[in-house]
Amino acid sequence: MNYTVLRLAGMYTDSIVDGPGVRLSIYVQGCPHCCPGCHNPETHDPLGGFEAETEDLAALIRKHREGIDGVTISGGEPFDQPASLAALAGMVLEEELNLVLYSGYIFEELLAKSSLDQNIRRLLEVGWLLVDGPYRQEERDLNLAYRGSKNQRLIDLKASLDRLEAVEWTGNGW
Repeated sequence: MNYTVLRLAGMYTDSIVDGPGVRLSIYVQGCPHCCPGCHNPETHDPLGGFEAETEDLAALIRKHREGIDGVTISGGEPFDQPASLAALAGMVLEEELNLVLYSGYIFEELLAKSSLDQNIRRLLEVGWLLVDGPYRQEERDLNLAYRGSKNQRLIDLKASLDRLEAVEWTGNGW
């Protein structure tokens, strides 16, 4: 498998809804969760979207570096393409940008998966914030920052990995 290729649904170079500040947002293609009421149902099909090279995405990030506060990887399900995204995350780190990750998996599931897959571990280690959990239409709340339903959490990844338990983000550190 070529770890420099990602299957994507789309990108925005100036999002203000996918995490704190102005963000370059990358939406991966393919999602096993298929949450009812999902904001991005077009991302569910793992064969949809288009392919992109991580090096081309890194060049795009460098091009927009001065106009963004960080990078967000959403979906679809990012943690279903961990090797390619771990490579891209390293490039984000080199640019000294913060990384927000969205996942339908909860932190505890990702932590367990990370013991079997070093790329998942790398994504968690490089990430700054994780918005975790599936979207639940019955818990929809338009007043929540950066997420759509009350069950989803904003996880401080560094603190969570240090404690090996989910630590919710307090809004500090950016």
